[in-house]
Amino acid sequence: MKVKINRNAAKILNKMLNDEESEGKMIRVIITENHGNHAHYALQFDHPTEHDEIVETDKGIKILLDKRDEEFLDGVWIQFFYVPEEGFEITNPTKGHVGH
Repeated sequence: MKVKINRNAAKILNKMLNDEESEGKMIRVIITENHGNHAHYALQFDHPTEHDEIVETDKGIKILLDKRDEEFLDGVWIQFFYVPEEGFEITNPTKGHVGH
């Protein structure tokens, strides 16, 4: 599976991973809603399980992806924007619904 992240997301994720709260954990992309042909995503701290694939991004950050949800997680793109408001945007352009 593949994951892309932009520079801003890498900077914020590295900062989050160096926080006490995340000690010993990794970043996981989860599906919060599945609408059949597209999904909505979020990030959380977690430990790897037997169902996970650990994917290292081109920015050196390891991301947990559940192999059981490969259809929607493979190709996910994690971005962080400062404007119009600060926050993560997680999409999967391979699913054709870039706005989710």
